[in-house]
Amino acid sequence: MVKRSLSAAYKVLFALLGLGAVVTEVITIVHRGNFDAGNFFSFFTILSNIFASLVLLASAFLKKSHTLAMFRGAAVVYMATTGLVFSALLSGLEDVVLTAVPLDNTILHYIMPIAVVLDWIIDTPHAYIRLKRALWWLAFPLAYVAYSLVRGKITGWYPYPFLDPANRGYFGVAVVSVCVGTMVLLLIWAFAQLAGRSEHKRAHARHS
Repeated sequence: MVKRSLSAAYKVLFALLGLGAVVTEVITIVHRGNFDAGNFFSFFTILSNIFASLVLLASAFLKKSHTLAMFRGAAVVYMATTGLVFSALLSGLEDVVLTAVPLDNTILHYIMPIAVVLDWIIDTPHAYIRLKRALWWLAFPLAYVAYSLVRGKITGWYPYPFLDPANRGYFGVAVVSVCVGTMVLLLIWAFAQLAGRSEHKRAHARHS
C-alpha cells in the first residue's frame, strides 16, 4: 500500500511538472505577443510531454491493465526519443531557440524523459507486451515526420532544423529520419522486453 502511494505521488509530481512547463511556455510566449498555436503544438517535445504527463496521471489513479500498459509504453518511447534526439541533434545548436524559459528546456528535454523512463523501470507494467503490438508505438513518430514535412512545405516553417529540407535536402532529411526511426525501433524492443521480463519473473515466483 505504501509502495503504491509513493508510486502514485511520483507520477503526479512529474505529471504536474511536465504540464506546468508547457503551460509556462504558452503563457510566456503569449505575453511576448508571438504565440502561434499551430507552430507550438507542432513540436514533438511539446506533444510527447503533454501525452506523457496525462499518461502519468492516468497510471497514478487507474487500475493496471493491458490498455494502460500500451499507453505507458508509448509515452516512455516518445519521451526517451525526445531526450535522445535533443541531446544528439539539438543541444549543441546555439542559434536554435529551444524554449522561451530556460528552466523549461531542462524540464522538457532532460528531467521528464528520465522521470518517465524511471517510472517504467520502477513500476513495470504487469501485462506482457508482445513486440508485434508494441510496434504500434512507431505509428505516431512516423505520422509526425509526415505531418511536419507536409505542413512545412505549406507554411515554410519546420519545427526542427534536421527536418528542414532547406538545411539538408530531402535526402538528408530522409537519412536522419531513418536513423531516428531505427533508434525508436530499438527503444520499442527494449521497453517491450523489459515488461515481458518483469512479467516472466512474477510468473516464475508464483510457481516456485
